Amino acid sequence: MQISIQTTQNVTIEHDKAGVGNRVLAFMIDLAIIILFSLAIGYIMDNVGWAESQWVNILFYFPVFFYDLYMEILNHGQSVGKMALGLRVVRLDGTSPTIGGYILRWILRPIDVMLSGSIAIICIALTENGQRLGDIAAGTTVVKLRKTEKVSRLQLVEKMEENYEPQFPEVKALTDKEVNLIKDCLRMQADHTNSKPVVMMTEKVKEKLNIESDMRPTQFLYTILRDHTFYTTREQ
Repeated sequence: MQISIQTTQNVTIEHDKAGVGNRVLAFMIDLAIIILFSLAIGYIMDNVGWAESQWVNILFYFPVFFYDLYMEILNHGQSVGKMALGLRVVRLDGTSPTIGGYILRWILRPIDVMLSGSIAIICIALTENGQRLGDIAAGTTVVKLRKTEKVSRLQLVEKMEENYEPQFPEVKALTDKEVNLIKDCLRMQADHTNSKPVVMMTEKVKEKLNIESDMRPTQFLYTILRDHTFYTTREQ
C-alpha cells in the first residue's frame, strides 16, 4: 500500500508504506542484536571480574539502552533491522526527522511495545500513514525504500530517444562537477527521502543559467540532466 507525502514545497512523494509484518520483523532483528550484545557484555564482565561494579555496568550497557535512538540519528532513520528490510523513518513532509523527533519516537517506544507490541501493531494498522504512537507524536512514519526504481530513473537519463528535443540549451554552460552535484542531490532524495537538496539545487541551477520554469524541482533537474546528456552526446 502506498502513502502520499506532501512536502513543504508542495511536491507529492509516493512511498510504499512499511507493513506491520516488515516492521515487526525489523524490530525482532534489532531485539536479537541487543540480546546478543547484552549476553556478550555479561560474559566478558563475569570473566574479568567487573560484574559487581555498578558504574562499569552502566558504561557497558549504555549502548544497549540507547540503541534505537543513536542508530536512527546516526544512520538517517535506519536501525540494523530497518536496513536489512529496506525501511526508513521519514517525516510526513518528506524531510528527514529532527533529533527531537527521533527522541520522541524513542521515549514512547516502551508504551508502543507494551502488551507484546499490540499497541504499536493496532496503531500502525489503523492509522492512514502506518504510525505507531511515537510516530504520531513525532510526525513521522516508516516507509519501504525503492532504491532500484529510483536509481534506474537516473540511469535512464543516459539513454536518449532519437527524437528527443532539449528544453534548456543553457545547460551547455554547466560543468561536469555541477552535473555530478545535481545527480548527488537526486540520489540523496531517492535514498534518504530528503527533498531539501533537490529544491536548493533547483534554485541554484535556475540562477546560474538564468532559467525560469514552473516544473517541479525533481522534474526540472531530470530535464536538465537529459538536456545535458543530449548536448554532450551530440558534441562527441
